[in-house]
Amino acid sequence: MSFVVTPPATVSVPVLGTTDRFPVHRIYCVGRNYEEHAKEMGFTGREPPFFFLKPADAVVVVDAGTTGAIPYPSLTKNLHHEIELVVAIGTGGRNIAAGDAEKHIFGYAVGLDMTRRDLQNEMKKQGRPWSIGKAFDHSAPIGPITPKAQAGDVNNAEIYLQVGNQDRQRSNVSKLIWSIAETIEHLSAAWELQPGDLIYTGTPEGVAAVVAGDTMVGGVSGLEPLTVTVE
Repeated sequence: MSFVVTPPATVSVPVLGTTDRFPVHRIYCVGRNYEEHAKEMGFTGREPPFFFLKPADAVVVVDAGTTGAIPYPSLTKNLHHEIELVVAIGTGGRNIAAGDAEKHIFGYAVGLDMTRRDLQNEMKKQGRPWSIGKAFDHSAPIGPITPKAQAGDVNNAEIYLQVGNQDRQRSNVSKLIWSIAETIEHLSAAWELQPGDLIYTGTPEGVAAVVAGDTMVGGVSGLEPLTVTVE
């Protein structure tokens, strides 16, 4: 078989403590999945879950113990951080029941859903898709994936993000409106999940702007932390 252009390289994320890599298929993101964040975005209550996608090549891999870098993106003057627990799917499926969801999880990582907030807000006003605000280049930094058996109790883990040694976001994964298992159930009803899918499960309250020169340090208890500088 010959291709008319060179096929892109497979996007992959390191697996902590091994030389193995996790190939990325799709990136699913859950919107407004912590109650306090939903409130700061102008919403209340337990609304039905909704999803958006980022391209696999939006991933910025940050190896354990290193500091990653992302460029300040074009077109925006209001770049926001959103710290998230990321679920890595190891076994695909459709219509997965919440009670069976854990069987489909390979592991977990710490990720950032970077957002061009001004562009997202403008699209909301116009009733248009958010892609320009969410799915841009370098918008999905992620640390190494910790295999499920080594990750501890992620459902009750602390999640946080600091900028300049000051807390911006701090909460607990137990405060997810839709739990990891429920999210997988809803997602797999709409799409057939595939091995290699990443699910960014939502961000807690405290999202705010970063500028060039800022360093973000985020983490989820039991997982390798993530450090990223905006250039």
